[in-house]
Amino acid sequence: MEVVDILVVDDEPGIRSGITRILRNFTVSYPFLEDDIGFNVIEAATGEEAIDIIKRSSPAIVLLDNKLPGIQGVEVLQFINQNHPDILVMMITSYASLELAVRATNIGAYDFVPKPFTPQELKSSIENITKHYFLRRMTRKLHREGKQVRFQFLTVLSHELKAPLNAVEGYLKMMQEKQAGESIDSYMDFIDRSLARIQSMRNLIMDLLDLTHIESGKRQRTLREIDLTLVARSAIETMTPLAIQRDVNLCLQTTEPVIMLADSDDMEILFNNLISNAVKYNKPSGWVKCSICKTASEVTLVVSDSGIGIEPEDIPKLFQEFTRIKNPQSKNVTGSGLGLSIVKRVVDLYGARIDVQSEPGAGSTFTITFPLPGSDTLNDGI
Repeated sequence: MEVVDILVVDDEPGIRSGITRILRNFTVSYPFLEDDIGFNVIEAATGEEAIDIIKRSSPAIVLLDNKLPGIQGVEVLQFINQNHPDILVMMITSYASLELAVRATNIGAYDFVPKPFTPQELKSSIENITKHYFLRRMTRKLHREGKQVRFQFLTVLSHELKAPLNAVEGYLKMMQEKQAGESIDSYMDFIDRSLARIQSMRNLIMDLLDLTHIESGKRQRTLREIDLTLVARSAIETMTPLAIQRDVNLCLQTTEPVIMLADSDDMEILFNNLISNAVKYNKPSGWVKCSICKTASEVTLVVSDSGIGIEPEDIPKLFQEFTRIKNPQSKNVTGSGLGLSIVKRVVDLYGARIDVQSEPGAGSTFTITFPLPGSDTLNDGI
């Protein structure tokens, strides 16, 4: 159970001890939180003592009387507002007035509870202010995480585009200076390398477009019954030139139609990414096998390969944006690092699951399982 510090500032010992007694075993529950919230009550008899405590420990909530010996409650409130704006303050006073309530609210008080109050009234107010405290903390945390993710995304994206641009610029300058002679034939290798870099940038941009369309929910989908075998065969035909170049054998082990309600573009994304990775991260004379099967309750898509495999500690990283597992076998393999993160988002849209089994040096198997039947099992995002 998480414990929240509450500072009670009141010159009446009976009020302080009464609040401590009421809150000693009181807890607040919230659907967003796994555990209930308890309270640790700290007492201060004067405003000066309260400020000393706040400087040392900064409690989450302050219950503040206005009429105090020495400096007044509103002065303590001003100090908190100027120096510790995260602290939530609830004014408690027997000299309640509209003028004081307005002034305290303008200075930064969250709530205003007149004395005398019943235990239930105090508990109700504490519950409200505690929930506000956690909601505000959660919102700030999400905001910080969002900014961090955006910054990381832009940093990686800049790097991924800068490297091929530098390469192309270098090749063009070499050609401009005619470093290889007067004949255009002498520059064919530079041209081929430049075109390869441009293709990698185009692939990155296309992957980014897919990712942003899925994330924004703006991508138009057309759900209809499609034959997954045809989609898989099309993906294999697309990858065949690359497979021949890398001496990898591609095999579709399903011949019967496998009909499923889906968007054909979504399924192309899945097959293209999984088969492409299986070819790129394979070994000479290797193989890639794709199979699809259907039962009364689910459709299962399996892409396995005889490739370089993945270390167990790297598998959880596979579906993160811009993640490429780097090792001596994969250092020359190009890619945006977005393919599998896009696959995961498509899988999530269908309420499906993706499992990865892999052994370094022996190969990997990606299995996607779609629940059936019908569109009622699909997410609303489709």
